[in-house]
Amino acid sequence: MPAERNPPAASRETVILVHGLWMRAFVLLPLRYWLIRRGFAVRLFSYPSIAGGLARNAEALAQFISHTSGTDLHLVGHSLGGLVILHMLARHADPRLRRAVLMGSPAAGSHCASVLARTPVLSALLGRSLKDWLAQPRPQPSAPVEIGVLAGSRSFGLGRLAPGLPRPNDGVVAVAETRLPEARDSVVLDVAHAQMLVSRACADQVAAFLRTGGFVHE
Repeated sequence: MPAERNPPAASRETVILVHGLWMRAFVLLPLRYWLIRRGFAVRLFSYPSIAGGLARNAEALAQFISHTSGTDLHLVGHSLGGLVILHMLARHADPRLRRAVLMGSPAAGSHCASVLARTPVLSALLGRSLKDWLAQPRPQPSAPVEIGVLAGSRSFGLGRLAPGLPRPNDGVVAVAETRLPEARDSVVLDVAHAQMLVSRACADQVAAFLRTGGFVHE
């Protein structure tokens, strides 16, 4: 189908998708599909979310961006992927970067991660990157990139096993944990944490922000 063609990135806006914890790039294929249909060129960035440290993964993302052609580049990160994006933006300022969307990213802290970190048998599940994020001050993006925050309010996920997860939440991350003072806009959808990856409504909101710098608010 013509709508599925993905012409050279240099010819239009290019989106780089960054997956979250315990995942690989293939989980981003549904989102990639929807964004291609909306006219974007799309690339998938994969990284070792467990074994790799935050600085290392952010540096790898910066290198990936530098090898991506095009004049207008955007970033979209799910969960930990959004934190990798924020860490990278604080250290690298590619002038072609325009906008970024963080989907369910615990930029303001993570109750679930803190609970796991205090549990010896389970702390290894957090991986190095998330532990690095929790242990250091939140970085301030140095690149002039417009950031949008997308959060979910459908409480369905493994995070519900962690007592005290604030509401509303997406089953893993509380809406309050996604807040970012420097964000240009934010939106809360009735989706669960993992559901964001396959939700057409989320893809519509991501596309809207990347095109206009704002989400669609009813």
